[in-house]
Amino acid sequence: MKVKVGLMQMSCVKDKTLNIEKAINNIRGLAKKGANIVCMQELFASLYFCDMEDYDNFALAEKIPGENTQRFCELAKELGIVIVASMFEKQMAGLYYNTTVVIDADGSYLGKYRKMHIPDDPGYYEKFYFTQGDLGYKVFQTKFGTIGVLICWDQWYPEASRLTAMKGAQIIFYPTAIGWADSQDEATNTEQYYAWQTIQRGHAIANGVHTVSVNRTGKEGNMIFWGGSFVSNPFGTILYEASHDKEENQVVEIDLDATDSYRIHWPFFRDRRIDSYSEITKRSIE
Repeated sequence: MKVKVGLMQMSCVKDKTLNIEKAINNIRGLAKKGANIVCMQELFASLYFCDMEDYDNFALAEKIPGENTQRFCELAKELGIVIVASMFEKQMAGLYYNTTVVIDADGSYLGKYRKMHIPDDPGYYEKFYFTQGDLGYKVFQTKFGTIGVLICWDQWYPEASRLTAMKGAQIIFYPTAIGWADSQDEATNTEQYYAWQTIQRGHAIANGVHTVSVNRTGKEGNMIFWGGSFVSNPFGTILYEASHDKEENQVVEIDLDATDSYRIHWPFFRDRRIDSYSEITKRSIE
């Protein structure tokens, strides 16, 4: 089965309304190019506000499903596409999540995934804003295949991609907001970007699935978001790679049947020694 995935790599401004309208226009453009599934970057509706601890930023959060979820449901139905949209969720007073919603091509709301791994590093103070996800790893049965969603910092954890693949994901989407501090040298920048890309290509290989990573671009404060959105096939081959410093809307065709082919010839799932992995749930092994 051939599926066309749309990647929307864009820069953002302070005005949430403008970002959402820009995203809607980009989605329409991707649909015209033939996209079946469109994925947006992490927290596309705002600047990446987690670069500082500011209580005012909680006003950016919204109910899910809510008004904007409904707008994207209507858009998905109109265009006949699946939409993967990353949002700042307010579940209740004092309880917030970094959440991605998945909407099917008939406009139905399929559910949400809440980011499981929450970073707390200079420039990425996400623990100030977000509670750890409590829904587990999820897959969504869409018109165009079974997809899994993980978010940004989740990218670095093989356990997350493994469990998502084990639940039946044919594609794993990674909405992302990651960049370079403007004080870093070029060698450090290059090393960081390729580490980020390589580990996700490794997830694709280990699990025999396509991975689609969609990052933001542009300079926000002291952070230069490195773009570089890409699609990897189930053996780590790069099918598309965006630039670092430009907004790009790209449609990439992938073959979901490749999963079966690669898994037959490279039977990692068959040979897993599940009887030997119990210690993986420990924080460390002395």
